[in-house]
Amino acid sequence: MLPGSRPDVEFNLNRAPVVIPDDGCSLLEALRDRLGVRSAKDGCSPQGQCGCCTVWVDGSPRVACVTPAARVRGREVTTAEGLDPTVAEAWSQAMCSTGASQCGFCTPGIVMRLAAVAQRSALTPEIVDQALLAHLCRCTGWQTIHEAAQRINVGPPVAAAVVRMQGRAEQRAELEGGTAQRVDPDVALGAGGFADDTAPADALIALRRDDGEWVVGETLTEARRVAGKVQGRRTTAPVTWPIAVPPGDWFRTLQTTWVEPAYLEPDSSWCLPGGEPMTARGNGGAFGGKTNSAVGAVARELADRHGRAVRVLYSREDVVRLGPKRPPLAAGLRSDGTGIVRVARTAGIVRAINRVAPGLAVEEVDIAGPPTSIDLRGAGWVEAAVLLSSLTIPLAPTDTMRSVDTIHAPNGAVARAAIDADGTISVTVRCGDVLDEVVLRSYAIGAAHMALGWVRSEGLAVDADGVVHDLTIRSFGALRAIDTPRIAVTIAGDHGPPINGSDAVFAAVAAAAWRHSGFSPAWPLTA
Repeated sequence: MLPGSRPDVEFNLNRAPVVIPDDGCSLLEALRDRLGVRSAKDGCSPQGQCGCCTVWVDGSPRVACVTPAARVRGREVTTAEGLDPTVAEAWSQAMCSTGASQCGFCTPGIVMRLAAVAQRSALTPEIVDQALLAHLCRCTGWQTIHEAAQRINVGPPVAAAVVRMQGRAEQRAELEGGTAQRVDPDVALGAGGFADDTAPADALIALRRDDGEWVVGETLTEARRVAGKVQGRRTTAPVTWPIAVPPGDWFRTLQTTWVEPAYLEPDSSWCLPGGEPMTARGNGGAFGGKTNSAVGAVARELADRHGRAVRVLYSREDVVRLGPKRPPLAAGLRSDGTGIVRVARTAGIVRAINRVAPGLAVEEVDIAGPPTSIDLRGAGWVEAAVLLSSLTIPLAPTDTMRSVDTIHAPNGAVARAAIDADGTISVTVRCGDVLDEVVLRSYAIGAAHMALGWVRSEGLAVDADGVVHDLTIRSFGALRAIDTPRIAVTIAGDHGPPINGSDAVFAAVAAAAWRHSGFSPAWPLTA
């Protein structure tokens, strides 16, 4: 060993001895880049806030992205690949059969934590909620993860699984998620096929500096050093509303603010010289958030420049600063459905709003802030539909049902949402041939969770110069499992062609949540 050098790190990985150099890397980087173990995912590294990289160290769950590899010297590290086959099969089947895994990015970490807890106690709802405090999941809305845990409690989930046709399940998943998606038990353990999971082991790693230049390194640790990466922080600055309500005598007004889509897999791509880059939408399109991601073009350009494979990675901070947001708006509405909507200037936003609300005059305004896009889930038409729904009188309101809203989406899907007195969200959706009830129900629950958070708690602090100050994944306001009410979904039969239904659910639940709040004039309600 050379003077000043550090001894190698030796530890057991999934019961087999391994050795890596002690170069200051994290356990997550060691697992993914040095040892080829891809089940542990990098969702926020090195913030340690999303739980996607959870593994076991000597049998206890640990977040690998903030664990120095040197700290596991002489210890036993277990990943999803090293779970007892019976345990792995039980969890993968339970997650798939309940719809608890959609894209599958966050679920390996969730499985590792819950499987560790299950070794000590029954997975009661309270215990599961506490365990999930260490995790974030944008797709599922948490409820189906609870249901998967209950299947683990009651016995082998294989026997309880519904016989399904994979092709129809994947067709429904693609309709709801907006991109091709695998539906299979192994997806829950991290085998969905994400962009960065398939990169060549010898690829250069490219990261973006704050000045916009891309730099490369042989390792992630080196690339972060060259890029001068600084971990983002959660700000103490308040959420503000960037657009003023137009002057007028209005029956209803609404202001929305900047919201982070909060997808868990940061944009990534890789490319060989002269080749085609791997799409950033490996097994999930982030509900439109990655439609126009720049990482593929950057990967192609850098691969050709360096003459070798290059991985291009957004940090979590890059996603927040550069990723598209829903256009903020401010609206004044009259009781006859006419009014004015002021909205951040965005290509296609006027048409999106007027598709469902032709009586609204749309004024685009220039505001400083991150980029905006109508590709995000129902952007424009959902807000317009929610505004119009607020003019309707609830259908047969009772003491147990305070809010009822029905949304007709532009694609023909219909969703009805109600918030009961105990907080339960009741949803009915009609969207053509169901194809696969488990997948459709899962997406409806996820859409309800996303809509409720949008109205009640989600917002980004962006200053007057357009600079985003909330850069940690926990600062976005997404509802935690412990804060999410029960969501009951009814799927109405329909012999029509299959169409996306969860966007209509998203709109209907947002409308019901706004009604339930007494039509508070600004979202989020908690800001």
